[in-house]
Amino acid sequence: MSQIDEMDRAIIRATQAGLPLTHAPYETVGTDLGLSGGEVMKRMERMLADGIIRRIGAVPNHYALGFRGNGMTVWDVDDDHVLELGRAVGALDFVSHAYRRPRHEPGWTYNLFAMAHGSDRDEVKEKAEIIREVLGEHCRGGEILFSTRILKKTGLRLVA
Repeated sequence: MSQIDEMDRAIIRATQAGLPLTHAPYETVGTDLGLSGGEVMKRMERMLADGIIRRIGAVPNHYALGFRGNGMTVWDVDDDHVLELGRAVGALDFVSHAYRRPRHEPGWTYNLFAMAHGSDRDEVKEKAEIIREVLGEHCRGGEILFSTRILKKTGLRLVA
């Protein structure tokens, strides 16, 4: 794993709230820091490969996009099949992310979580039924935990 230098820190500070909403965001960051867009991209790719940053991706505001019925579906599935089932559920176009979580028995038996988005709660309930069909015989139960408010999602923040 490589170390980060002051320029890497400057890139992190410049992008930690998101890439600029421009036609060429890496060029915009580079211009502000005295680098080419290609050098910014190269440095970010290295930091990503080295685990210094975890991901570069879009974080949409589902509410602003009209998806107001967001719900975390939680499932009790056979542990021997949870990884393959998680991949299948995560591939559904209405699921933004799916992941395995530890059970906390006896009260919490769920080990597969999948965030489903819809225009309203009824649509999310319909989509949960599709997930249940994908899980098939390996599903022993499930629930939907509906979002009640938007939480600000942030990652690493460097201060001056």
